[in-house]
Amino acid sequence: MLVAGTLTELTGPTSGLVELPLRLWWNPQRAFDLSQHTMLLWMYENVLREAVRITELRDHLHGPTLLRLWPELNLPRAVRAAWEARHPALHRTTTLTAADTALAA
Repeated sequence: MLVAGTLTELTGPTSGLVELPLRLWWNPQRAFDLSQHTMLLWMYENVLREAVRITELRDHLHGPTLLRLWPELNLPRAVRAAWEARHPALHRTTTLTAADTALAA
């Protein structure tokens, strides 16, 4: 599985329509409207699971957006573990979100 070396190298789009290449998303409808939160999550989940080239991560993910979305992303354990091992800030975001939820209950 592929993990970016830094979150700052992820400079993908933050708005508009993004069409993923067929290799990343094999559905006939490959455009994701990034203004729709569920579509944004879905696109990030697919790119994180399917990317095999660093350019695929760089072109489609945005570091600050990934950090913000991280707790909500539905990812395989191995993908989540690999990214959190390389980028501790992602793990801290998940931990902080869980703590906030526990305090609110």
